[in-house]
Amino acid sequence: MKRYYRIAVIFMVFSSSFSYSQYKIEPPKDYSNDIGNMVSMLDNLKGRVERNVKNLDVDGTDYLLDEKANSPGAIIYHLAATEAYYQIYTFEGRQFNDEEEKMWGTALSLGDKAREEFKGKPIQYYLDIYDKVRAKTKMLLKEKDDEWFAEDNGTMSNHWAWFHVMEHQANHMGQLALITKRVE
Repeated sequence: MKRYYRIAVIFMVFSSSFSYSQYKIEPPKDYSNDIGNMVSMLDNLKGRVERNVKNLDVDGTDYLLDEKANSPGAIIYHLAATEAYYQIYTFEGRQFNDEEEKMWGTALSLGDKAREEFKGKPIQYYLDIYDKVRAKTKMLLKEKDDEWFAEDNGTMSNHWAWFHVMEHQANHMGQLALITKRVE
């Protein structure tokens, strides 16, 4: 029995390492190399964020760890708002206008107002917003090249701005993983 157990463990270790070794960062078709690599990483992170929350019911979507926490729904909306902001910043060279601030401001800032406003909706409501923003990001990035990506845009390059969007998603992915473990 011990031998069978050892063989099973060895098989699982090797088979999982082979399956993970197939993950690659590759630019999707019709994107320049650096932008395409960023799109690949953004989409990979978005998929992992979604896997953390996709099975939440409305109570789980609204769950708060404590009175200062943000719910999973609010965090997803926040990710979409941050990405929408960087679309405007990098593609149009400006900040949110009044209408955009009204649409995204609460989600961007979170806090008490978001805890009041963002509740009672299914997780898919927030994921749909995130999907629309990402589709626009990908459409806009497809029109640019790596020279544009390297250009300075205010205090940062366009590449750094989109790197920040990616790292921001990764940070909140960890937060969502923690929260969803508490919901179950």
